[in-house]
Amino acid sequence: MAVKAAITSVGGYVPEYRLTNQILESMVDTNDEWITSRTGIKERRILKEEGAGTSFMAIKAIEELLEKRGIEGSEIDLVICSTTTPDMPVASTAAYIATKIGAENAFSFDLQSACSGFLYGLVTGSQFIETGKHKKVIVVGGDKMSSIIDYSDRTTCVIFGDGAGAVLLEPSEEFGVQDSILKSDGNGREFLYIKSGGSMRPPTHETVENKEHFVHQEGQQVFKFAVTNMANVSAKIMERNGLVSDDIAYLVPHQANKRIIDATANRMGIGPDKVMLNIHRYGNTTNGTLPLCLWDYEKELKKGDNLIFSAFGGGFTWGSVYLKWAYNPS
Repeated sequence: MAVKAAITSVGGYVPEYRLTNQILESMVDTNDEWITSRTGIKERRILKEEGAGTSFMAIKAIEELLEKRGIEGSEIDLVICSTTTPDMPVASTAAYIATKIGAENAFSFDLQSACSGFLYGLVTGSQFIETGKHKKVIVVGGDKMSSIIDYSDRTTCVIFGDGAGAVLLEPSEEFGVQDSILKSDGNGREFLYIKSGGSMRPPTHETVENKEHFVHQEGQQVFKFAVTNMANVSAKIMERNGLVSDDIAYLVPHQANKRIIDATANRMGIGPDKVMLNIHRYGNTTNGTLPLCLWDYEKELKKGDNLIFSAFGGGFTWGSVYLKWAYNPS
C-alpha cells in the first residue's frame, strides 16, 4: 500500500494583544457593524513584543506540537515555513526555526505563496513523506501581518492579524493527505500586492514616504476571484474522490472573509456546523489560518474524519486538499 502523510500533532500560537473593532473605530473611519457584516471579524491578535517576528510565533507553535507528540526537535527531518512575512530578507526563517527547536541539521526552507502558502506547504511536505526519505516533517504557517499593514488604510487594517500554527506529518498507510488540487494565475498580482521592497522596485526614501511597503488590495476583484475559485476547487476535489456532503466531517477554509467561506460551504452542500471558523477571533493571519483552525478544533476531530482544506491567496494562488484525520482527541 502506498505511503501517505498523516497529521499526527498540531500546535498553535496567537499573541495576547487583541485589536478589537472598537479600537479600530478610534484609529480609522470604520465601525464594528461595517467590519462584522462584510468580513465576519470582531478582533485580531497583534504581536507587540519588540524585535519579535514570524519565527517567534512559529517556534512557540512547534514547541507545543512537539510536547503533545512527546518527541524532541532533533527527531525532525524537515521544517517547511510557509510565510509572507519572513523575519528578514535572504536569511532563511525556516533554518532559524529549525535550529531553535533543536533540529539543527534538519533540511529546511521557506515557502511563499501568500494565503495559499500553508496548503502548498502541506502538499509539499506530504510528498517528502511519500517518497520514504523523511519520517517526520513539520509544516508551520505563520505571519506577522501587522508588520506590513498600514493602520490608516481602512480597507486592509480591519482584515489582518498575527498568528502561527504547525502540523507534524508522519507516514501512514491509510490516513493523511489523500488528494490535492493546487492552482495559480499570475494575472492576479495587480490586485493584491506590496508595491515596493522587492527586486522590481527596491526601497528608497520615496517609496517609504509614499507608503509603498504596505499591503495594497483591490477588495472587489480579490473577493470575486476568491469566491469562485475556492468554491470550484473544493467541489471538484469532492467530486474527484466520490465524496458527498454527508462524508465530510469539516471544511477547513482559509479565514479571509466569512462570505467567501459561506459560499464555499454552500457549493459543497455542507451546513455551518461542518465549517471550521475562527475569523471572528483572529482575522486573516494569512499562512496561519488553516493550522490555527486545526488547533482550535483538534478536540472535535476523530480518527478517520474526512477534511477538505480550501485556500485562496495573492498572486493569485488557490487550492484544495482532501485529508483523512489520523487520531482521536487526547
